[in-house]
Amino acid sequence: MRLRGFEIAKGWGDKDIMLPRRETAGAAGYDIAAAEDTIIPAFKPGQKPTLIATGLKAYCQPDECFLVLNRSSGPSRGIIIANGVGLVDQDYYNNPDNDGHFRVLVFNALDHDLVIKKGDRIAQVVFQKFLTVDDDVATGKRRSGIG
Repeated sequence: MRLRGFEIAKGWGDKDIMLPRRETAGAAGYDIAAAEDTIIPAFKPGQKPTLIATGLKAYCQPDECFLVLNRSSGPSRGIIIANGVGLVDQDYYNNPDNDGHFRVLVFNALDHDLVIKKGDRIAQVVFQKFLTVDDDVATGKRRSGIG
């Protein structure tokens, strides 16, 4: 039985996408790499964040989610995850809108454009159990991608 893991999302199978891995046995996070070259413009007020494609989707158990987090080196390189922490629900996997392809939403904290090359590590993913309240009665089904 598969518990949790990563797969290449539809449309990215021929793009030589790297599956995430942990660098050390004690690491909690799986490093996520950019699936394509991306330019992140220098930050200025009113700037919209940039989406970086990963070419990945991830599966986990019904009582789990995964968190997309900054790598410790991210801010010193100018990469700041725009929503602080990206939380991806278990039912995002294989959704009809985008097959569960998750992207990383970032700002560039530097005073010049930042060039991200395909294969550059941009974030990390940590799988996480979550709890529900006693009277939880959620029965809805995901019908689309983000939101």
